[in-house]
Amino acid sequence: MPDVQALVNDFVLKLKRRKIEGSHASARHTAELLRSVISQQRMPHTNQAGALIDAVKAVGEQLIAANPVELAVGNIVRRVLHIIREEDLSSTATAIEGLGLSAGSDDDDEGQHVDHPALSAAALAAAARSTLRAPSLQTLLEDIPRSAVTPQPPSSGGDSEGKSKSDKNLRSRKLKHDVIEAINELIQDIDTCHEQVSEQAVEHIHQNEVILTFGRSRTVKEFLCAAKEKNRSFRVFVAEGAPRYQGHVLAKELVGKGIQTTVITDSAVFAMISRVNMVIVGAHAIMANGGVIAPVGINMVALAAQRHAVPFVVVAGSHKLCPLYPHNPEVLLNDLKSPSDLLDFGEFSDCMDFGSHGGSPLLHVVNPAFDYVPPKLVSLFITDTGGHNPSYVYRLIADYYSADDLVVKRRSTS
Repeated sequence: MPDVQALVNDFVLKLKRRKIEGSHASARHTAELLRSVISQQRMPHTNQAGALIDAVKAVGEQLIAANPVELAVGNIVRRVLHIIREEDLSSTATAIEGLGLSAGSDDDDEGQHVDHPALSAAALAAAARSTLRAPSLQTLLEDIPRSAVTPQPPSSGGDSEGKSKSDKNLRSRKLKHDVIEAINELIQDIDTCHEQVSEQAVEHIHQNEVILTFGRSRTVKEFLCAAKEKNRSFRVFVAEGAPRYQGHVLAKELVGKGIQTTVITDSAVFAMISRVNMVIVGAHAIMANGGVIAPVGINMVALAAQRHAVPFVVVAGSHKLCPLYPHNPEVLLNDLKSPSDLLDFGEFSDCMDFGSHGGSPLLHVVNPAFDYVPPKLVSLFITDTGGHNPSYVYRLIADYYSADDLVVKRRSTS
């Protein structure tokens, strides 16, 4: 079995050097790495969930710091932390119910009727949540002598101690197994997110419509191709997405699928938007307030769509849902790409001469990677869980993340 630390170091290096292309690949690699970390984590006899959380946070902190711009990495780290908390919550609630049922059966056997107050779901949840705090409820449960719950025949101290250790080991193995199974489901969701989003295409793209998109997004491509496979006839305008011109690649892919496609310059979006029925774009991240971090130029498209009352639809997998807000200090909203994407250094070398003008060039080149689109400009999000309004994003965030994990930082040992 490969050394976990070696896997972590290798992935951190790839993130720093931007060797992993795209949020989808980053999300999947992160989930697989954390699965390996949890699989090889040694479990203590008490507070197993706390041990798993500390291990995941230790690795997650390194991954996030390696490439803060790739928000999908932090999203998956927080999703895994939430999984651990949920599985521990479920395990502890089951243990409490088991204690109650066992005590009730004993009373019936003795023919004595004693009223035991039923634990409500809220009480179970509140008690179970305390397992992540000191003193741990799970620790208390594990320390309850079995004789206090069910009458036991006399036995030697060695047998009792061995049985207690066996129960603890069984419980820790079950928690780890349940967490790994949940991470496997998360990986499967990441793998199938494009298919799940594409299945909804026929509900949103209608006959003879004109669709505008920007640059190149795999989710958008598969969404449009799925509508074409359902015999929808429509036309697509593709803004080329300067300076990388990924729109040219998308246009070629769409034509290969038999979709009528027209390539336009980015500056022609306002001129063409009046002919469009719907704008469909991808996203780099969907923030907790319903705002979108997307490839640079898409905010201009959103403003044009709003001005002409054209629906602005964002398609993305749920792994791009980020529980942070744009103003959070942990969020790095932009990334600057190489100026060589815009200008030929040879042609403009005299304008960038650092040897003159006091060592400062007169010409500066700024090449940002992303735009921020506020939620008021977004009409609809289509994710692998369905279509949602921007105002509903907070509810999705609550389902996927825990408020305790918004800042991924290891607990101080002092």
